[in-house]
Amino acid sequence: MQRRNFVKSTLGLAGAALVAVDAMASPIGPKAKHNYKLKYASHFGMFTNHAGKDLIDQLKFMADQGFMALEDNGMMGRSVADQEKIAKEMSRLGMEMGVFVVDKGGNGANTLAAGKQEHIDIFLNGCKKAVEVAKRVNAKYMTVVPGNFERKLPIGVQTGHVIDALRRGAEILEPHGLVMVLEPLSDTPDLFLRTSDQTYEICRGVNSKSCKILYDIYHMQKNEGRIIHNIDMTWSEIDYFQIGDEPGRKEPTTGEINYKNVFKYIYDRSKKEGREFIMGMEHGNSKPGKVGEMDLIKAYQESDSFAV
Repeated sequence: MQRRNFVKSTLGLAGAALVAVDAMASPIGPKAKHNYKLKYASHFGMFTNHAGKDLIDQLKFMADQGFMALEDNGMMGRSVADQEKIAKEMSRLGMEMGVFVVDKGGNGANTLAAGKQEHIDIFLNGCKKAVEVAKRVNAKYMTVVPGNFERKLPIGVQTGHVIDALRRGAEILEPHGLVMVLEPLSDTPDLFLRTSDQTYEICRGVNSKSCKILYDIYHMQKNEGRIIHNIDMTWSEIDYFQIGDEPGRKEPTTGEINYKNVFKYIYDRSKKEGREFIMGMEHGNSKPGKVGEMDLIKAYQESDSFAV
């Protein structure tokens, strides 16, 4: 369908929240943005049935739908040319960059809990490279996972090793105003970082504005539950949120988490304190194709429709 014909056929829906934008559409297109209360960060691959596989066209579609941030775990693995191209388009669209993952060899690999110099060196080298990537893509936050347990060592010693390594990482990031956000995960019980209170303890031990918590609501629902209570308990050390419903790790409204209530709590408290969070959409689509992508968008509109 030609774009001019598409626009003509949808003029009667100018007030609607959703617009199917083809891959070659102009940047923002018709006034289709949904004004979300929170800043949700979608990721590449989430809307390929509407936008196609081209990264720039995907960014345009995200912005058209009101998702004004991006997170890209694999950003460090992209070419410099692609990083620069993505950053340029995001700047033009007024989008903000969310997290990318500091490359230290994988979530469980090169564990900082072991206290081994070779593992620490890999992590610190990843932090140094992350500084350059962050500058290139206008990012502030990067995800760090300390690795697996070192079962031969007492838990207190492991925790001390992790704190020591993260302090050194923070020393690299802090002069640049960058923040590593530590993510407790539920993928396997072998991973050292598992709960929000444990991550809080480590952040307080590191004692740096460059070491904070990434509170992934999906993982924390699996590992500890009581989402709002635990967000409240660890609030001062949280700098970033990620989203996914449980079970299934799909969009809000597909599982057991009352995201409308969770989002309202985060919104109300952050507004009161003058803070703003990026809310990473780190989940899959519950349904395939264009229908699944539209259902995902509707789910965010519904979950974001809490009363202010």
